[in-house]
Amino acid sequence: MRKSNLQSIFQGLSSLGLSNAKGVMWNLTPAELVAEAIKNGEGLLTDTGAFMCDTGKFTGRSPKDRYIVTDKLTRDKVWWGDINIAYDEEHFNKLCNKVIASLTYKKLYMRDAYAGADKDHSLKVPIIDTQAWHNLFCYNMFIRPEQEELKTFSPDFTIIAVPEFEADPAADGLRAKNFAIINFSKRIILVGGTGYAGETKKGIFSVLNFLLPEQKHVLSMHCSANMGKDGDTAIFFGLSGTGKTTLSADPERRLIGDDEHGWTEKGIFNFEGGCYAKVINLDEQNEPQIYSAIKFGAILENTRFIPGTSTVDYTNSQVTENTRVSYPLHYIPGAVIPSVGDHPKNIFFLTCDAYGVLPPVSKLTESQAMYHFISGYTAKVAGTEVGVTEPASIFSACFGAPFMPLHPARYAGLLGEKIRKHKVNIWLINTGWTGGSYGTGKRISLKYTRRMISAALRGELDGVEYGKLPVFNLQFPLSCPGVPAAILDPAAGWQDRELYDLTLEKLAKSFIKNFNRFKDYAGESIMAGSPELPADDLIAL
Repeated sequence: MRKSNLQSIFQGLSSLGLSNAKGVMWNLTPAELVAEAIKNGEGLLTDTGAFMCDTGKFTGRSPKDRYIVTDKLTRDKVWWGDINIAYDEEHFNKLCNKVIASLTYKKLYMRDAYAGADKDHSLKVPIIDTQAWHNLFCYNMFIRPEQEELKTFSPDFTIIAVPEFEADPAADGLRAKNFAIINFSKRIILVGGTGYAGETKKGIFSVLNFLLPEQKHVLSMHCSANMGKDGDTAIFFGLSGTGKTTLSADPERRLIGDDEHGWTEKGIFNFEGGCYAKVINLDEQNEPQIYSAIKFGAILENTRFIPGTSTVDYTNSQVTENTRVSYPLHYIPGAVIPSVGDHPKNIFFLTCDAYGVLPPVSKLTESQAMYHFISGYTAKVAGTEVGVTEPASIFSACFGAPFMPLHPARYAGLLGEKIRKHKVNIWLINTGWTGGSYGTGKRISLKYTRRMISAALRGELDGVEYGKLPVFNLQFPLSCPGVPAAILDPAAGWQDRELYDLTLEKLAKSFIKNFNRFKDYAGESIMAGSPELPADDLIAL
């Protein structure tokens, strides 16, 4: 156990009303936490040494139960609505007191952590957990202070996570028994009623997404990042399932981080100290770095064993498609630590286009880059949810709307400034379908996607001939080393060209309809990146 500043510990406990807490365990090592988790019956070890557990009823975040306390600090700054749901200050105070009271005489796992690899822009985050594996998750996902740093560690934001505590929705002013609530004035994140550990890391991401742009003019980003041998940085924006983690874990490049970063006047920095990768259908050949990171200290969520063994069956979606692994960044060979990098030379927007109409790689103009960043498009495929029988468009502003407390225009404005200042190349990468929509076409090979990204990074697409996609006006290369030419032109693989055109137009309409809510904030330069449809079609939208 690494000792923190004892005076600071007890002052912190007292300020939260936890002075009577018993069995407080502070900054346990991974081995100690695994031993505690097994003793508590929280999970099992796999044959690789990883700890496997279930998250209970919730196997993912619950965005409709994520709240921000409305007060003088947030009232006029947060973009309130279905994403940033307002929560009454008085309700929070009462609920917080009830949660803290529930911790009296409980065994608690606490740890000190940093959020942000750039110390000029980081937060000191004490974390209070009632489950050992949750505290191990925080060890993996946050940045671990050195022993000397613990002597003067004072909190900036505190996380209290109590999965067994369920709220009274009527009395506590909530939609359901579970909740994740951010109070910026009291600097507390309160999580209860859910065992999904990802709520804690996304809570701090939301905090940084509010504080950094507002207070420090730093762009916060839902993206992964890596670095080439010459120090060139690339970042990858994308929603879940688009390949953000997979494509940044490139054996030929060094990983900076897989999910959350900031962009300052000096360059970029990782918010986290670990990775949180999806493992459904994980394959050692396609994703060797992630596969080899699943060892002692790593946490597998909601996976299942091959019957009669302690070997994980990564094809098993019995519990959820959202099976995941958490591991510290240093489990990836050659990872950049501290995880900071120079200004990016290339930015990739990742989309899984289940309609199969977008090119696998396109080079965007600045107008298109801003339009697609604010749009944040990907698609659901048939069968992933009840009632979804064909591809469905998904738009998440800035490729991370559930974690963005400010209006998307704030983040887009910062991104535009940095693109212009650093002359960054912007690419749209479709990791979805080709030769037809989902059910008819086939998924674009990961091998080809990696090759196209590599070609973009090496400048091999700079001097080639480009074609132009109708309606979206996207420029796409007609040749790329190691990739069949027929893959590059999305229309080439469709047997029915008329159906392709209709599907392309259908997707364009969904883009335009979604962007209508941002038109008042977007100038002519951004609107120039919009798909173009006949005026008669636009009237109906």
